[in-house]
Amino acid sequence: MDEENRQYDVVILGSGPGGLQAALHAARTNLRVAVLGRVKKSSLYKAHIENYCCMEGVVTGEEILEQGRRQAEKFGAVFLEEDVLSLNKHDDGRFMVKLESGQEVSAWSIILAMGISRNRLNVPGEKELLGKGVSYCVECDGNFFRNQVVVVVGNESAACSGALHMLLLAREVHFVYTELSVNENLRYQVESSDIVRHPGRKVKSIIGSQEVVGVELDDGERIEASGIFIELGAKGALELAGAMGIALDPESMKYITTNKKQETNVPGVYAAGDICGPPWQMAKAVGEGCVAGLEASKYAKRQGDKKKI
Repeated sequence: MDEENRQYDVVILGSGPGGLQAALHAARTNLRVAVLGRVKKSSLYKAHIENYCCMEGVVTGEEILEQGRRQAEKFGAVFLEEDVLSLNKHDDGRFMVKLESGQEVSAWSIILAMGISRNRLNVPGEKELLGKGVSYCVECDGNFFRNQVVVVVGNESAACSGALHMLLLAREVHFVYTELSVNENLRYQVESSDIVRHPGRKVKSIIGSQEVVGVELDDGERIEASGIFIELGAKGALELAGAMGIALDPESMKYITTNKKQETNVPGVYAAGDICGPPWQMAKAVGEGCVAGLEASKYAKRQGDKKKI
């Protein structure tokens, strides 16, 4: 990917209904638009929809999402089927987005439309020890486990990048996964590092009473550790938001706070869909994606025009 092809006006994180609708509106303004993520990972992909306005009968989520992608591509949106590892803002006003391949793309505005993580291990000890050594966010809680032994669980980019990050903080990092589903660059980084890998394994239970003291694997092996990071799937919007200082709903701390223009508290960053809170309906995601796409495009154009002066 050359320098020109890494620079966009609007980058959308997420390819569900909110992200696709945002891409449609942003791309129609003749700006350079990139959509990151995999359509098949959208929570809508395996669903069946029968309560969406002007659509008769039952339609599969797969049909809706694939059609949405084709529409966005028709207007010039570029789809990059990669997970996002980090997001930050440079002094020149452009946002830099690091991908699992190691490449970076940049944009004047960002739309977070990645949905919310609903993935849990659902093993004994997980719920009881949440906040007592069990965490779902390496970036949020990793610093609490400096010079300690930790376990990271997961098969995708969030787990890989989380394990690599903990190498900088922890005394020893154990990585439990069944089979890695990541870019070859990220796989190589993990496999050539000092991470203690446990491939083809699952966590059977998390051990501890007042705090985590270890985990038991499905073959009976026990790993003594003071922290376990459950990172299932891609990097979540809340983790990326936390690193950027994006405000969350103060009551639940689960959703990104936006105004009627889908603006967050960080200029140039917008959000749409499930990450903005319930109800979990496609109609809501599409509506918010429409607004976010239009507003993010206006912001990107203003920023780009300033640099031309």
